[in-house]
Amino acid sequence: MATLVLQQLINALTVGAIYALIALGYTMVYGVLRLINFAHSEMFTAGAFVALFAAGLLGGVTGHPGVALLAGLATFVAIGLLGVSVEAVAYRPLRGTSRLAPMLSALGMAVVIQNVVMLAGGRRPLIYPSFLPRGVINVAGAIVSYKQLAILAVALVLMVGLELLVNRTSLGVKIRAVAESAETASLVGINPNLPIALIFFVGPGLGAVAGILYASYYGVATFSMGFVIGMKAFTAAILGGIGSIPGAVLGGLLLGAIETFATAWMPALTHGVIGTEYRDIFAFSVLVLILLFRPSGLLGEHVSEETMVYKRDF
Repeated sequence: MATLVLQQLINALTVGAIYALIALGYTMVYGVLRLINFAHSEMFTAGAFVALFAAGLLGGVTGHPGVALLAGLATFVAIGLLGVSVEAVAYRPLRGTSRLAPMLSALGMAVVIQNVVMLAGGRRPLIYPSFLPRGVINVAGAIVSYKQLAILAVALVLMVGLELLVNRTSLGVKIRAVAESAETASLVGINPNLPIALIFFVGPGLGAVAGILYASYYGVATFSMGFVIGMKAFTAAILGGIGSIPGAVLGGLLLGAIETFATAWMPALTHGVIGTEYRDIFAFSVLVLILLFRPSGLLGEHVSEETMVYKRDF
């Protein structure tokens, strides 16, 4: 029993780390602009396909291990620049308008990006070569793959890097200042466009890396995979407290644990009535429950209607 629990815990951490990386992109944008960037899930998908293209130009992922690293870095930059471009074209002109307009623009950009990926990569599922090392080790009876260790290591490095960027650098100070009040930040000489462009570079970049990890872990990529995975990551952001970076990490790990353990044990507890094919239901049930009973999330701050201050034109 202990071995089974340990095995599922390792699986949960792996999936949760991927969810957390994507959730960070949602929560960073919302924390500054109060905008749900629905195009973020499609940048996750685009990251997987761009990495495959980049690796092909560099000789393929089966070559030198450095190829995977270079392809990953190139993808981070490429999708980061895509995020900056989307912000400049689709979101920036709508600042100061109703909150519905940027949301509709985000949905439109999601459709555009998804269709571009479909035209470039095709409609059929693509067998995805692994960017991650192969092999397994035995840990107290549980089987841990090198893929899982690599995913956890990459996620940890990126999360620590983001924490240092936001809390230990001058750019991070500007990001937090604009998130607090863009108008006040402007009065002290901070151009809000720079911090906003930075979060639209880093957030999609993290999502793109998550796309590479996800496709490499499961060995398949499709042009539409971002929809469900993006919704789960959005659920993770809400669960932890959207707008909170630690909350996004916590929400991703918790959602991974809920989904993994429920998928593993519910078939036995229900005598097969609820099978593994219902795994997505568990994640979205969490979304409904958290919205009903704690809409601010686990680490989010409760803000009443009377004290809420909506961001105005930058």
